[in-house]
Amino acid sequence: MTRSLREGPFVADRLLKRIDSLGAGGGGDVIVAWSRASAIVPTFIGHTIAIHNGREHIPIYVTDRMVGRKLGEFAPTRTFRGHAGSDKKSRR
Repeated sequence: MTRSLREGPFVADRLLKRIDSLGAGGGGDVIVAWSRASAIVPTFIGHTIAIHNGREHIPIYVTDRMVGRKLGEFAPTRTFRGHAGSDKKSRR
């Protein structure tokens, strides 16, 4: 079930308060966030948000093309280490 249009997008209250306190410029401050389910709203544009991926915080600079998407989409939780090498011995 999708979220009601009446309610608007989900944005963590703490995150929204921190961005409002910084102002429109954003400066060089990095905002640390654990809320991967929060939607990106237009007030986030120009800010750098460090999103938690389960192990570390990955800094993401928010641009206008990211509005409407979720924060968690930009912090992958799994690292691909490559396929198995060409091991000829194990195929016999």
